[in-house]
Amino acid sequence: METLMEESEYNWREVKLPLLIPIVPEPELERESGERRRGRDILIAVDHGSKSKHAFDWALIHLCRLADTVHLIHAVSCLKNDIMYEATQTLMEELAVEAFQVAMVKTLARIVEGDAGKAICMEAERLKPAAVVMGTRGRSLIQSVLQGSVSEYCFHNCKTAPVVVVPGKEDGDKSVM
Repeated sequence: METLMEESEYNWREVKLPLLIPIVPEPELERESGERRRGRDILIAVDHGSKSKHAFDWALIHLCRLADTVHLIHAVSCLKNDIMYEATQTLMEELAVEAFQVAMVKTLARIVEGDAGKAICMEAERLKPAAVVMGTRGRSLIQSVLQGSVSEYCFHNCKTAPVVVVPGKEDGDKSVM
């Protein structure tokens, strides 16, 4: 399967995260040096749903390590919606604080405009992260083919390694908003 070529320009809006997170100096670990010590970039696609939060938690516990940078991305249809921006900013602030408390990683956040799958793939192309982490609703193959799926689109079109986290049964349909 061939990767689709997308437009090189897209709209985005940086999210200002709180300065409550203390600035931590680079870790001084004797066993890590050079390239490895610098840390990796990990892109996590988030929204206001519980599946996204589950994927975020999974990435912090199983994937992130000291000196990594977590890039949170949220795709919206229109950047001019201030209510959605404020709600997303609040969500990303909470996730940034949690990321620091759990894994002691630096967090950057961005809201991008457009189709979620295409926007995530374009952001991954720009950042060149070690992994792109996203949640999935856990629908059947037939449902995802008929209705479409952001995680399936990214799985087939993202040049960076996509990590699709399937929710557990105990996760339910609760929202973090």
